[in-house]
Amino acid sequence: MPSRIPDLTLKTVLAVTGLILGLLVCVLLLTDREPAHGYAGSHACRACHEDFYQRWESSHHGKAMQPVSPQLLSTLTPPDAPIAISNRTYTVDLKRRSVFEMPPTGRPVRHPMLHALGGKNIYYFLTPLDRGRLQVLPLAYDFNAQTWFDTTASMTRHFAAAPDEALDWRDPLLTFNTACFGCHVSQLEKNYDPKRDTYRTTWREPGISCETCHGPSQAHVQAFRRNKQNRDLHLKSWSGFTPSQVNSACATCHAKAYPLTPAFTPGGDFFDHYGLTCLEDPDFSPDGRDLGENYTYTLWLLNPCTKETPLDCTHCHTSSGRYRFTHNPDASCTTCHAQDIAAHSRHPATKTSELPNCVSCHMPTTSFASMRRSDHSHRPPCPEAAERFGAASACTLCHTGKDEAWAAGHVRKWFPDDTRRAKRLREAGLISAARKREWERAPDIASYLSEANAEPVIAASLLRLLPGCPDPRIWPAARACLTNASPLLRGAAATLLADNLRDPLTAAALCRALADPARLVRIQAAQALATYPRNSLPAETHNLLSAAEAETLAMFNARPDDWASHYNLGNYRLARSDPKGAMAAYRQAMRLRSDAVMPHVNAAVLASQEGRLQEAIGYLRTALAAAPKHGAVNLNLGLALAEAGDPRQAERHLRTAMDDPACRAQAAYNLAVLTGPRDPAAAAGLIREAITCEPDNPRYRDALEYFLKQ
Repeated sequence: MPSRIPDLTLKTVLAVTGLILGLLVCVLLLTDREPAHGYAGSHACRACHEDFYQRWESSHHGKAMQPVSPQLLSTLTPPDAPIAISNRTYTVDLKRRSVFEMPPTGRPVRHPMLHALGGKNIYYFLTPLDRGRLQVLPLAYDFNAQTWFDTTASMTRHFAAAPDEALDWRDPLLTFNTACFGCHVSQLEKNYDPKRDTYRTTWREPGISCETCHGPSQAHVQAFRRNKQNRDLHLKSWSGFTPSQVNSACATCHAKAYPLTPAFTPGGDFFDHYGLTCLEDPDFSPDGRDLGENYTYTLWLLNPCTKETPLDCTHCHTSSGRYRFTHNPDASCTTCHAQDIAAHSRHPATKTSELPNCVSCHMPTTSFASMRRSDHSHRPPCPEAAERFGAASACTLCHTGKDEAWAAGHVRKWFPDDTRRAKRLREAGLISAARKREWERAPDIASYLSEANAEPVIAASLLRLLPGCPDPRIWPAARACLTNASPLLRGAAATLLADNLRDPLTAAALCRALADPARLVRIQAAQALATYPRNSLPAETHNLLSAAEAETLAMFNARPDDWASHYNLGNYRLARSDPKGAMAAYRQAMRLRSDAVMPHVNAAVLASQEGRLQEAIGYLRTALAAAPKHGAVNLNLGLALAEAGDPRQAERHLRTAMDDPACRAQAAYNLAVLTGPRDPAAAAGLIREAITCEPDNPRYRDALEYFLKQ
C-alpha cells in the first residue's frame, strides 16, 4: 500500500491567503491629526468667542484629556481597599497622585498618575513607562458610581463561542502613544523612532481643541486682528459642510476604524482616510447591537433617518459634544415624527411609571467597560432578533423581569406584518450564517448582495465574511457591488474579488476601481490586483495602479509602531513576489508584538518554502504558545511536523485545526493523507468531512475515490 495518495503531496501551505487589512483595530482612534503648523491654540479664540470658549472649555471634548491636578483628584472618592489583579494588588494614593503596585514578593512599585482621560463616565489615568510610552493604569474610576475598578477586566467581551480574557495593563493596546492618542489631545506629534522603538510624543494642548474641528487658526486670528470686517475666515467653517462632511469629521473619533493616511482634515471624506469595521466583527451581534466598544459610526450608517433626511451629528449634539435635547429627548425626533408617543409606543404613562420617550426605545443605552453608549442605528426594538442572536433589546432593558420571548410576542401582536422586523431578521440571519460558514446559504447571500436596497453595512459585512465560500454565485454579486454608491461596500467587494482574478470580468472591474473617487476603494483594488501579472494589464491601467500602490504603501507606513501595519505590508510584498521584503516585514511585526499569531504563521510558511523547515517550526511553536487552539497555527504546525518526520505530533495538531471552520477542510484532507495508510476507512471519513466544507474541490473527490478503493 502506498504511503500517500499519488499526485497529492503533503506540504506546508499558507493557511490564510490574500491580504488581511485591519486585523488589529485598537481601543480608540488610530491616526494622527494634521501636523501642528499654523496653529494658534484655543486661547487665541477666546478674545472674540468667549461664550463658545466657555462652553467648549468645560465640555467633555475640552476635557477629553487633562493633567491630574489636586482639583481633579478632590472630586474622586478614595478606594475602600486594594484591588487584586492577577497575582498583584494595586492601591490608589490620591495625595501622592500615584497607583502603587504590590508584587507577590519585593517592594511596592509606584506609578505616577500624570494625565486623566475621559470624565463623562470614566476616568482612565496615564503613567510613564520606558521608551517614552504613556500607559493606561490598571485602575480606573467610575465617575457615576464613584468607585475604582480593574481597567482591563471591564473591557472583556462575553462571547458565547470564544470567551475573552483580560489584557495585561501594559499591553500595547493600552499604550496612549500607540492606541488612544488621536481622540484625546490636539495637534499631536508622535515622534516615533522605529529603529529604537521609542517615542518623543508632544501635543499642543490636551483635549479636543477648537482647531481640531476647524483647522489651523493662526491665519484667521491675524486676518481679523488686522480687519474685523474680513470675511475670509481662513478656517474650516462647518456651516458650509454637507451632512456627510459633518459626520466624517465626527466619525474620526467615533468609529471603530483603521487608518489609510497619517492625517485627517475637517471637511474631508471619512473613506478617504479610514476603513470601517462592521458586523463581521464579533464586537457586534449579527443583528447589529454593540457587544464591545464600537464608537457609534457603524450603527449610524444603519440609521434609516440618515437615508431619508439630511441628518448629521450636529442635529442632536453641539460641536463641544453636548446633547442638545437633555430636557426633552423627544424633541430630537418630533421635528420629523410628530406623533402621539403613547399611541405609537403602546406604553401609556401610569401612576407608577413615566411614558417612555423615543430615545429609550429607538436608542437603547447599554454599557461596556463601565461606559454608557446609545444605539445610533435608530431602528425599532426587535426582541425576536435579540432572542435569536444574543443581544438585549430595548424592551428587556426596561422590563428587567421579562425575557425576549415575552417582548417578541407583544411586538408581533402590535405589528403583525412589520416589514422592518422581517428585514432585520433576514439580514441578521445571513450575517450569522456567514460567520458560521454555512455555505448552503450562499445563494441567499448572493441574492441579497444583488438587491438595490441592500444595506451597505450589512452587505460589506457579508462580503468580508465570504472568503473561502465555494459557491460561484458570489462573484457576479460581488462585482455588482463595485458600482454601489457606498465606498464602504465598493471597498469590501474589491477585497473579496482578489480571490477571483482568473475571471477576466473580475480583473477588468478591479482595474476600473483603481480610478474610484474614494481612496479606500483604490487601495483595496490595488491590493486585490497585487498578484495579477502586470503584463496582462491594459497600458492605460498602469498609471492608475502605480498611483494606487503608492497610496497603499503610504497606508502601511502611516503607523510604523503598529504590528498589523507591518504584517499587512508583509502580505502585500509576498503577493508582489518579494519574499525577502515580506519576511522583513513579518519579523518587524513580531518584534513589535511577539504574541501576534499571523506574522509567525506566514513567516513559517515562507521559511518552509525556502527549505528552512526547523526555522518554520520555531515560528509556529512561538505562535502556538500565544494561541494554543488557533486553527492556522495548528494546521501549519501539523504539516511542518509531518514533513519533519513526526507524524504523531502532526496528527495531534491537525485534529486541533479541524475545530476551526476556516481550516477544517485542509486539516481533514491532510489528516487523511497522514492516517490513510493504516486506516483507509477513517481517512475516507475525513475526506468526506473535507468535501462537506468544500464540495467542489476536485482534489478531495479524487482522494475519496482513492481511499474507498483501499
